[in-house]
Amino acid sequence: MKTNDKAAAYLAAASTHMRGRLKLYIGAAPGVGKTYKMLTDAGQMKKEGTDVVIGFIETHGRLETAEQIENLEQVPLLEIVYKDRPFYELNVEAILRRAPKVVLVDELAHTNIPGSKQSKRYQDVMELLDEGIDVLAAVNIQHLESVHDIVQTITGVRVNERVPDLFVQQADEIQLIDVTPETLQKRLREGKIYPSHRIQKSLQNYFQLSNLAALRELALREIADEVDEKLERQHGTDYRGPLGVHEKILICVQHNDTAERLIRRGYRMANRLNAELYILHVTRDAMAEKEKVDYVRQLCSTFDAHFLLHKSNKRIANAIVSEAKKHFITQILLGQSARTRWGEIWKGSIVNTIMRQTCNIDIHIVADQQSIRNEKV
Repeated sequence: MKTNDKAAAYLAAASTHMRGRLKLYIGAAPGVGKTYKMLTDAGQMKKEGTDVVIGFIETHGRLETAEQIENLEQVPLLEIVYKDRPFYELNVEAILRRAPKVVLVDELAHTNIPGSKQSKRYQDVMELLDEGIDVLAAVNIQHLESVHDIVQTITGVRVNERVPDLFVQQADEIQLIDVTPETLQKRLREGKIYPSHRIQKSLQNYFQLSNLAALRELALREIADEVDEKLERQHGTDYRGPLGVHEKILICVQHNDTAERLIRRGYRMANRLNAELYILHVTRDAMAEKEKVDYVRQLCSTFDAHFLLHKSNKRIANAIVSEAKKHFITQILLGQSARTRWGEIWKGSIVNTIMRQTCNIDIHIVADQQSIRNEKV
């Protein structure tokens, strides 16, 4: 075999083992239209010549969703008998034998019946991706592992079937399927989500307007955070400043007498912007300043902020710039400088140094409580 032929054969073999792409359709609640949109996209792919099949779709008796299935090939489900009853699961082996370009998988958080190869459906999807098959999958926000406690607080419902956030982070594309709470309630009343005998109970419980509004806000925020983190991972080795999709506020604390006031101001800003809050303390010797460090750490706990301890003999401004770049900070909050004008001329202005070494970061100076500061020049 010639060298070029060998190279071509190697590339062909490598391409067959490339990981498939994962697209997730995420909604705030059942009935927003995730499955319908996924099927619509699949139908368009088929028209464009893509080899796409259905691995598993749950219509929940919705006529509009069922109509989208008609022109798409379905891989037969795997029948498993458990306690003398037949159950039907995603047939991973059959999909691998069929080897389509794209496969649709609904109800991503589903727990497989005992006797299945994998315990969870998302693990089945991982196997398909590892074999180079692209997957379109649908899941609701309440099934994400990290928001489990929040969802239970909002709705009073404990969600047992969950998908790890690490799996979601591996998605190549995430599409939020969004409708207003009022629209979702209307769909429920029209029988487009649940059977008639479940409608009234659902309206009084999970599908209350306040619950749906809170879940929608949670979905919007989680998707924004995920997109921002994905962008940061992609740009991490080529920093050009924060991306600004999600606000992150850094409070720089050096002195105990001003720390709490600065943090309270930053906490209020973070609440208004739905931003993450970081509190930075720069020290040359953490052990020598243990009491001060412990105090700042306690304040972080009180105000639900991330504590950053930077040990450095360099100038404070350089330490602030380093942490701001590392965490993709979008806004920095500083106390008014205690340096005299001669001090700023001799050592340089902290603000000017930060501005020279960063981009796309807003800097806020919190004034001293004293209205007039007497300086000798």
